[in-house]
Amino acid sequence: VRLAGAGDWQRGGQGGGSAHEGAEHGQPDPAREGDTLAYLLYTSGTTGRPKAVMVSQANLAHTLRSSQQAFGFQPGDRVPCLAAFSFDIFLLELLGPLLAGGTAVLYGLGVDLDLPRLASDLPSMTLLHAVPALMGQIVDELDRQGIRPAVRRAFVGGDAVPAELLARMREAFPGARITVLYGPTEATIITTFHEVDGRESRPLIGRPLPGSTVELRDRDGNLVPIGVPGEVWLGGPAVTRGYLHRPELTAEVFVPGTGGRFYRTGDLGRRLADGNVEFLGRTDHQVKVRGIRIEPGEIEAVLAAHPEVRAAAVLVRRSGEGDARLVACVVPRTGAAGDLPDELRQWLRVRLPEAMVPAGWAVLDALPLTPHGKVDRRALASAEAEEPVGGAAWAAPRTPTEELLAGLWAGLLGRERVGLHDDFFDLGGHSLLATRLVTRMAGAFGVEIPLRAVFEAPTVAGLARKVEEARAGSRKGQVPPIQPVSREGALPLSFAQERLWFLDRLEPDRALYNVPFALRLRGPVEAVALERGLREIVRRHEALRTTFPDTGGEPRQEVASFRAFPLPDVDLSALPEREREAEARRRLLEEGRRPFDLVLGPLLRVLLIRLGSDEALLLVNTHHIVSDGWSMGVLTGELAALYASSPLPELPVQYADFAVWQRRWLSGEVLERQIAYWRKELAGAPPLLELPTDRPRPARQSGRGGDRPVALTPELGRAVRSLARQEGAT
Repeated sequence: VRLAGAGDWQRGGQGGGSAHEGAEHGQPDPAREGDTLAYLLYTSGTTGRPKAVMVSQANLAHTLRSSQQAFGFQPGDRVPCLAAFSFDIFLLELLGPLLAGGTAVLYGLGVDLDLPRLASDLPSMTLLHAVPALMGQIVDELDRQGIRPAVRRAFVGGDAVPAELLARMREAFPGARITVLYGPTEATIITTFHEVDGRESRPLIGRPLPGSTVELRDRDGNLVPIGVPGEVWLGGPAVTRGYLHRPELTAEVFVPGTGGRFYRTGDLGRRLADGNVEFLGRTDHQVKVRGIRIEPGEIEAVLAAHPEVRAAAVLVRRSGEGDARLVACVVPRTGAAGDLPDELRQWLRVRLPEAMVPAGWAVLDALPLTPHGKVDRRALASAEAEEPVGGAAWAAPRTPTEELLAGLWAGLLGRERVGLHDDFFDLGGHSLLATRLVTRMAGAFGVEIPLRAVFEAPTVAGLARKVEEARAGSRKGQVPPIQPVSREGALPLSFAQERLWFLDRLEPDRALYNVPFALRLRGPVEAVALERGLREIVRRHEALRTTFPDTGGEPRQEVASFRAFPLPDVDLSALPEREREAEARRRLLEEGRRPFDLVLGPLLRVLLIRLGSDEALLLVNTHHIVSDGWSMGVLTGELAALYASSPLPELPVQYADFAVWQRRWLSGEVLERQIAYWRKELAGAPPLLELPTDRPRPARQSGRGGDRPVALTPELGRAVRSLARQEGAT
């Protein structure tokens, strides 16, 4: 299929000229015949403004050739053409069988389809393709007529394919190979396919066609590991030239990748261990709340199903603490909002996981729209009601304790104000924020409030009573301040450090408690500045200069004086790109698995791996006895500041000061109360949990393991959350 006189379109992506002007230049250069445009296809994508995708003969030829390899069209095939000719899958329906000597049966080229006639014709067909919505109608019609056609293959694609539809297709086409197709116009019809095996519980787009490539990359363009979500990038000979007369947009989404040019689809996917890619939705619609990726459209659909909701939109907000929360904007069918948000919250909890229930609500007369008729989400940014919606009328704090507590909540939850009877969790609080809250309460009130208290009394009024009860115990609840102590003599370990020291002695020379992570550095790397920043971090933080010898079996910590901290530098830039990445990964894994010596140290190791003139990897590896996940954020933040030569203030206390403080405070009567609590809680507990195992447990465990995902039904998930709340657990 070729548009004659398309020679000028070979340069069309750079602007200027129309299709008619191109005809004046005569026939295309035969030397570039494969690069001649086959057709232009307009697609609106997500912007609403049509874009003309330039598809060359070479693009089309590759897709048809690779489809023949993957699907095996045969001379005796008969295929119904059901797609409109302006939909690029029409070309596969038409040319796939014809190029193999088969037959393409036209059904009106996209006009209203006669479903009863098609169903009665299908027993004479060998292959069938339809988009999910149409395939569902075809299956319904086959069921109605009691027809079970013996098609060899049934293809479905062009949109997300529900698992329920795949199950119905297996019943409707017994013996057929059910295949899911995936591919945007910009990559010429289809790029990946998935052979359904009957066990699908999630939408898969499968593996690439022969000659095509699928990569998953993060927002910075870095390849992501197996199991980690990333944007789907498509590469290979089917990637088109770009958009006609839209060079800026072309440059934005057609980008260089591994060994060639790739198209950024804007779709989110995840590569599974078996090589298949799972479809997760759109990158421009999904949001991440407390580490959970959420599709707002799913919440909007459930809200719109409520009889009192005319329209709904869900967006994400960031609090002053940087914490994300969902906000729902709803338009009621009647003018009176009443208790609609409370009713909708319960409506969602019955139908969705707790993480998908919005914390903020706004009731509007109408949703603002863009000139294209889509919801204007920017205009919704200021739509949330000032007062949080709760089960009781808003009431102001009455006492200084309640007022201070309400202020702490407001800061954590990003609220202008918090009422006396507002529920911490209904306002968007969760276990991580609750942990921050009890830490700040200890500083503000001078008493230790256990985390479970937030679950037991999740209102300002209830938690204020817990604070007053703790204060009433006079000095029993007092938490002394942390003060710097002398470094003379033996310094004790904190309780957490003592646990890790014991485990290291129990199983020495193991890397189970290594905390490695790697930073990918873009742009020219100044090794001198990087080494200077790391050296300053080691000087500032005594924990990174600490070792843990023992005397008579009793551990102590020793802080070494600061000395030079070298940065090992490995240059892999001379290797080919694939070998370079593989060697870098090998070195990272090797370093991450190398044990630390707690007695000799050091307990921090770094390694700079240069991948090119403007790209490098920095591996940082520490032992858990001197760091944790939170520490890694502190380290990277300080390194970024010091690399830019920004001075940092001296630290008022060090971890050794905390260890001394903890040992002094948790002693005597305070320690006895803590131990007595656990003795009571654990009274009568079995000395050993006799859990069934698939093989005998070895004397020394290897530490090797894996992930085993477990899916809970919505009902069971709600029951688990309810039990956790009831027991004061996260």
